[in-house]
Parts: sequence; structure tokens; C-alpha cells
Amino acid sequence: MIKISVIIPCFNEEKYISQCIESILEADVKKGTLEVYFVDGMSNDKTREIIRAYSAKYTFVHLLDNPKKYTPIAMNIGINASRGAYIFILSAHATYEKDYFSKLSAECERLGAVCTGAVLLTEVKHKTKQSMAIKEVLMHPLGVGNASFRTGSNTVKEVDTVAFGCYAKETFETYGLFDEKLIRNQDIELNKRIVNAGGKIYLIPSVHCTYYARENFNALARNQYQNGFWNILTAYYTHTLASLSMRHFIPLIFVLSLLLPLLLSWFSLKFLWIACISLVSYLTLVIIISVRLRDRSTNIWYLLNTFLTLHFSYGVGSLLGVLSIIKKYIKGEK
Repeated sequence: MIKISVIIPCFNEEKYISQCIESILEADVKKGTLEVYFVDGMSNDKTREIIRAYSAKYTFVHLLDNPKKYTPIAMNIGINASRGAYIFILSAHATYEKDYFSKLSAECERLGAVCTGAVLLTEVKHKTKQSMAIKEVLMHPLGVGNASFRTGSNTVKEVDTVAFGCYAKETFETYGLFDEKLIRNQDIELNKRIVNAGGKIYLIPSVHCTYYARENFNALARNQYQNGFWNILTAYYTHTLASLSMRHFIPLIFVLSLLLPLLLSWFSLKFLWIACISLVSYLTLVIIISVRLRDRSTNIWYLLNTFLTLHFSYGVGSLLGVLSIIKKYIKGEK
């Protein structure tokens, strides 16, 4: 009898897919109770070849096609194929501890939860001063806000969202599937939908997984730009702000605190003081934190640049998201 179904959307993950699969194979669950679905967006690197090699050896490892490529579609393909009582939605960019599946599913049952999740540890495959700075910032509250699944907790606690969660199968019958219009934030939106409808999501701090972050500023900027852009599009497509938290909008507010005074300075140079105060306050805070975070693996310069890259790319992404919505309204699009 299948108890646990694992769903992993993927696309061109040849650098990470093997270590992800190996971590799942080491799980302390009976393999006869486990099924794993890699739902691939038609990768053009060696991802599919690697998965097929594992599926030839392990009959519970399956490769499914996702011709439309989008992540929420892959998630829903996997859910519809799943037979387990508990469904895990995971990432190919991560590895999972031996007790990840057994503990989260057991806690889901014990707590009567809709979903349980673990603490997400950030790591990089190649340790350079730049990549280690990115790692440190993505583990700090100024970098990731008050997301408990990143900052951790001392006790089991009720939260608004988790990463790579364990869902009771009936969750998707009760609250619906992932919203296929959302290229990003589909997991946050579903989790918020669950919480807003009275469902319970819990963080289990004794369970961990390791997520492998982007390792250079260009990759970080592209990723955070898309996150910021899709925060705004998420609100637009779901017709509510309830699927997001205040932390998702702070970078946009920061960018606007610089741009709006600059625009208003055409009418009065006094507005420049607002931009100056905002920028100086931000830089002071970031420099203080960078000094505290520095160690032998990185330095203040890389830490400062990581904070700047993360916050500005995220904020600019959100701003362009707003402008794209305005453009849609002008064109009369829904």
C-alpha cells in the first residue's frame, strides 16, 4: 500500500537531480510504501537521462512529462497521479534528511494538520566568498523576512506557509489544486488559501532539508526579480492580497521610497531629502548587519552587495509587476 507520494517538478536540473534522488533513496520508510514522481518540463540537458537511469533500477521512481513546462501544472500532474495518503511537494534543488518523510507525515497525522513542513537550511555547492555571502543573507531575517521555515523555531508552531510541505491527500480535494496561472508563488497562494479557510499548517523544527541557493549575483538577481514580479501578479490573478504577507511588499516600498521623491524633486528639491534619508537608513542597517555576519568564508563587500542585489531586484520586479497590471487595465485585459 502506498503511503507517501513525492512530487518533484523539474527542468534542466542535471547539476542537482542526482543528489536529490539519493537523499530520497536513503529515507527511513519502506520502499513499498513510497512512490516518487519527477514531473519534467521537457528538459534539454541530462535531467531526463539521469531520472530514467534511476527509474530503471528503482520501480517506485517515475518520470512524467510536463509539456507546458510551468511549475504549478507539474505539481497538479503529480497530485493527480499520486496514490499516497500523504503527498510531498518538493524541489530538485534540495536534499532531504533521512527522517524527512516519516516525521512530517507522522506529525501531520498527530496534529490533525492539513500540511506540515520542515526548517529550510540554505547551502551552496561551490563555496566562494560570493556564494557564501548569498547563503548568509538568505538565512538572515533582513534577507528573507519573518518566514519561520527559513529562520527556524524552538517549538512546533502554527504558520502561514512552509516550503516543500507534506500534505494530507484530502487537502487537495477540500481546498483545491495549485493555481496554474501562477508561474511563481503557487505554493504560498495554496498555503494561504488553506489558512484563510481555517486549515492548520505547522512547522516541525526538528526536521530539516537543505536547499541549494544561486551562487552568483546575476542568478540571484534574476530569481529575486521574478519573485518580486510574481508577488504582484499573484495578487492580480487571485483578486486578493490575502495570499501574501507584508514581508512580500517591503522591497517594493523601499524602491518607491527612492523613486517617488526623485520624481517629485522636479517640483521641489526638498523631496530629495526623503530619498536620502531612506537610502542612508537602509545602507546603515545593511552595513551593520554585514559587519556582524562577516567571517573567514566571506566579507563585508560581498555581504553588502548580496543585500543590495536581493532587495533592489525584488523591489524592481514588484514595481514592474505593478506597471504590467496597469498596462493590462489600459488594454482592457482581465
